[in-house]
Amino acid sequence: MPETILKHASKTAMTMLTFAFVGTAMLAYVFGVTRAPIEASEREARLALFKQILPEHAYNNELLNETVVIAPNELLGNRQAVTVNIARLNHRFAGVILEAVAHDGYSGDIKLLIAIKADGSISGVRVLAHKETPGLGDYIDIARDRWIKQFDGESLNKTLAAQWHVKKDGGQFDYMAGATITPRAVVKAIHKALQFFEQHQAMLSATHNSEKSLKD
Repeated sequence: MPETILKHASKTAMTMLTFAFVGTAMLAYVFGVTRAPIEASEREARLALFKQILPEHAYNNELLNETVVIAPNELLGNRQAVTVNIARLNHRFAGVILEAVAHDGYSGDIKLLIAIKADGSISGVRVLAHKETPGLGDYIDIARDRWIKQFDGESLNKTLAAQWHVKKDGGQFDYMAGATITPRAVVKAIHKALQFFEQHQAMLSATHNSEKSLKD
């Protein structure tokens, strides 16, 4: 009886190992086949988003290929390393596309994508992710409202630090009545992103490959 049980257990184990091997091989094959199309699709989606905030005529390099990695930085609000894309026009520095995070949104973090031109002015801003209240705080999303467009052309030179607030707080930026926490967070994050660019522009403009990184 023990010998019979042992043979049965061995047979069962071999069967399970065979299924595991075949299953792993199939997953590896599917991953290999689908990886390239998925990566290509992600690149296209990323570039389409870039085009919303930085006109194609403003650069002629491969934005996805010229990057610099930014370690966690207080001005950008990133708690993990993020990638900044460098724009060039005829090999001359034209600007950057970077991510910033506002941690003081009404319902949590608000993730922003900001394009800043070489002269320090904003080319465009988009909200990548947020959890703000639908129908109230979600007007920061371009799909809901054009509110985010008011930052186009803004810069530290154009608007003094004291004016980087919503109008309710004595600043110059519009907001929706009853929903001031969300725009306050966005205005603050964009202002800090411009400060980051001003402080690190020399390093960013000198970047020519994706191997460089910036630490605090």
